Order: sequence, then structure tokens, then C-alpha cells
Amino acid sequence: MKLHRLTRTAGATAAVLALSVSLAACGSDDDSKAADGDSTSQDGGMISDAPSTDGNADAGAQTFGPGCSKIPTSGAGSFDGMVKDPVATAASNNPLLSTLVTAVTSIDGLADTLNGAPALTVFAPYNDAFAAIPEKDLNGLVAEGKSKGQDSALYKVLAHHVLGANDDPKAVVGEQETLAGDKLTISGDAESGMTVTDGTVTANVLCGNIPTSNATVYVIDKVLTGVK
Repeated sequence: MKLHRLTRTAGATAAVLALSVSLAACGSDDDSKAADGDSTSQDGGMISDAPSTDGNADAGAQTFGPGCSKIPTSGAGSFDGMVKDPVATAASNNPLLSTLVTAVTSIDGLADTLNGAPALTVFAPYNDAFAAIPEKDLNGLVAEGKSKGQDSALYKVLAHHVLGANDDPKAVVGEQETLAGDKLTISGDAESGMTVTDGTVTANVLCGNIPTSNATVYVIDKVLTGVK
């Protein structure tokens, strides 16, 4: 799989913190498409505690978290739609993830790499995880991602959110190695709630155990910026 574990370099933490700035305003980018799926912009509203609706009952039966009510009840971005597509395409159809998809598609070939992987777990920051971050330095940092590809800070922070196995809520708990070669620690469960931390940032799982054809997605409320 081309999305390989990355060599740790000095100063990476500062680069990743700067990278988080670069993603702030990307959610409305017209180019936020992954593979063959178009992204859908989200409404910017707060996550609700309401349960999922019946339209998500099949593929969404084992999902959990207060944000699951924000998933569309029909179409390609619904639970039943996402399970049919590989992870980058599925994410591009999810209205919570348009900013993340913009980041992925800014690196040439990364969406195809994610779609072609046999098994992944993705901790996917939702749009509002980026909304309060200033836009300054955006152009230069995004340009770096486009020009340097796998050598960019953008690539490294994205790999920091991905595991190389398809983990359900029981299997994912504990210390896990990311495709950036560092560690995340996942705590909790579907009933009481789940968190993921890299030692610098702790994020809550807003909607977990979302199935795609090759991955399990956990939508989280913060960007994990503690990549080593």
C-alpha cells in the first residue's frame, strides 16, 4: 500500500500545528471530490444528540454517537450509501467531512490510495473541527501539500489519523499504531462514548463504526495535531 509509515523528523509537531491552519477554510472548496464521489457541503450547525433515523437503519445499525443524526438518511452520503463505496469516495459524500476531503484530494493520488487499501480505520475530523482555525498561511501550506505530496506536513497529519486495519469499536480500543508510524490511544466504548488521543490532543468520537466497503470511519471533533 503506497500510504506507508512515515519517517519521523525533527520539528514535525510545529509543522503539523501550522498544517491545521491550512485546512481551516477548505470545506467550501469546489475541488473537494474523492475518486468518483462528489462532496456535499455541511450546514455548519452544531452536532445534535438526537438518534439516527430509520433511513440509516441497515448499515447504520451498529453506529454510535451523538453526531450520527447528522448523517443523511438517504443517498450516497447515508450509512447505506457509504457502505457501498471505498473510504475516500464514501467520505466525499458525507456532509460532515468536506473539509477533510479537500485536504485528502489536495495530495495527488492519495484518494485513490485510500480507496485501494484492503482495510483501514480512519479517524475523520468533521468540518467544525477546522472552523475556528484562522485562514492565515492557508495558501502556502496547501500549496506545499500539492507540490510535495507525500513529503508534506499535510500528508503526515492525514496518515496520523489512519490505522492499517479495519477495527470495530471493540478491536480499536487501546494503543494503536498509525500509518504515520506513531501512536494513538482509544478509550471508551459505544455505550458510554469513545475518545482518541495522540498525547497532545484528545478528540471525542461524534459518530463511530461507520462502515465503508474497505474501512471503518470514526468521525471526531478535533484535528489530532500531535503527530511525531
